[in-house]
Amino acid sequence: MPKSDDKLKDFEKSLNQLEKIVSQMESGELGLEESLAQFEKGITLARSCQDTLAKAELRVEQLIEKNGLPQAIPFEGTDED
Repeated sequence: MPKSDDKLKDFEKSLNQLEKIVSQMESGELGLEESLAQFEKGITLARSCQDTLAKAELRVEQLIEKNGLPQAIPFEGTDED
């Protein structure tokens, strides 16, 4: 399996775990200590996903430059205000 496939699966796995954590926390069924532990895990997962997306965006920008378009084209839905 190519390395990029592994990274994609890791990203998807992290995103799914993050969604589960959010659901658990929103349910209100966790105690304080468990909520804090899940929050900490969620922050770690969110940072990992954010890093993966930033690397993907940089790669896209490099590909665009390589193909003769020297400006970055922002993705739709970005909050660059």
